[in-house]
Amino acid sequence: MFSRSITNFAIAISLFWCTFAWAGEAGTVVFVAGQVQVTNQPAVLNLAVQEGDELTTGADGYIYVKTIDNGFLVLRPNSAARIVTYQVDGQNPSNTHVKLELLKGVVRSISGDAVKHARQNFRFNTPVAAIGVRGTDFIVYSDEQTSRVVVVSGGVVMSGFVGACSADGTGPCEGGTSRELFANQRGVLLEVQRGQHMPQLLRSTGLSPDQIVPPRADEPVGKVAAAILPALPVADVSLDAQKGANVLLAAVPVPPPVVTPPVVTPPPVVTPPPVVTPPPVVISPPEVMWGRWQAVAGAAPDPAFLAKLNGGTYAAPVFLGPYAIARLADPTFVMPTDGQASFQLAASDAFVQKAGQTPISATIQNAYLNVVFGNNATFTTGMTVVAANTNYLLTSSGTVYTQGNFVSNAMSDTVVRGYLGGAQATEAGYLFQNTSTPNVTINGATKWSR
Repeated sequence: MFSRSITNFAIAISLFWCTFAWAGEAGTVVFVAGQVQVTNQPAVLNLAVQEGDELTTGADGYIYVKTIDNGFLVLRPNSAARIVTYQVDGQNPSNTHVKLELLKGVVRSISGDAVKHARQNFRFNTPVAAIGVRGTDFIVYSDEQTSRVVVVSGGVVMSGFVGACSADGTGPCEGGTSRELFANQRGVLLEVQRGQHMPQLLRSTGLSPDQIVPPRADEPVGKVAAAILPALPVADVSLDAQKGANVLLAAVPVPPPVVTPPVVTPPPVVTPPPVVTPPPVVISPPEVMWGRWQAVAGAAPDPAFLAKLNGGTYAAPVFLGPYAIARLADPTFVMPTDGQASFQLAASDAFVQKAGQTPISATIQNAYLNVVFGNNATFTTGMTVVAANTNYLLTSSGTVYTQGNFVSNAMSDTVVRGYLGGAQATEAGYLFQNTSTPNVTINGATKWSR
């Protein structure tokens, strides 16, 4: 009898939703912590969130909004999002239109009943990409240069802004430059960088929005926590043949199996007196390692680097342009609790490519990297890249996380992705990409020590 009552109540709620159409009000604040603003006013419980409202969170801010069709929008710290459109028509789903924008930071979107019935009219924009839904639950990170999405349940379709796919559009962008991602593709994410048209499929290790800005323990739990599950082999990633041709994960070759020779027992021998041999000198491998995973500017991929990636010693690879960087799977890294450090450039590789021209090798001069440790660790870096008698001044700054990975902020003209390494952060390495000069792309990799 109790189960029948619950069923009847659910049917009544569904009929109520189908009877009315909402426009203007998007949802209600059901949880708020820390510094949070809703269109220039402090967020409080039960505050109605309207179309056009902008939600912003400070360094300690979290806000959960329950939408009018029983979905959720969750903003984590240092994030900003806008409710562009939230018009719901339960009787005629074709009249339902929902458009959200992530300006920066990390946001989780759990689709409500209306969006499930009108997926063709849902759009989630970032500064560089458009996202549509194939399902219900996904998490997005974005700054001005890069957007990444992981799927908790269901699926998404993602595209850079190109051709008919513009930031002003509505509904998902589908076509030759789009790519889909579903929850059963565990351990991977889609990434779009400014200027790219087709998203790249990458391992989520070290790049997942949950690792950049972790969720609170009370954040709603999805059906499949794909964003934090360990990665399966690349073969688990299902893409059509055309789009799968450019998948970065396939770029790392798998070494052939090791054939173990049969054990031969030698005849017994007379044991001579023991010889005292000094212990061998053990040379520890560098904790941070980078190399080329694809050919560029006349330089071939680095087979030794690729072999180390596949050998299991190094983990958490990050890809940026033709370069990749990784750190030891069992690092000795310990983050200093205070103070600051200045690093010296130990090695580098870079190239410059002008639109329509072949990439050319470049050199790096006047390079610096400074890190300030503490509760909110930060870094600043800069260099002069020289190619064909032309100097390019690059600068960047951003956040250093407790695990030792560091990422540039949205205001930097150069995208930086890197790692600190060694006990008390004695080494560092990062990849960089700069597109601030019109029609010029600069990519490179650096190694630092102190």
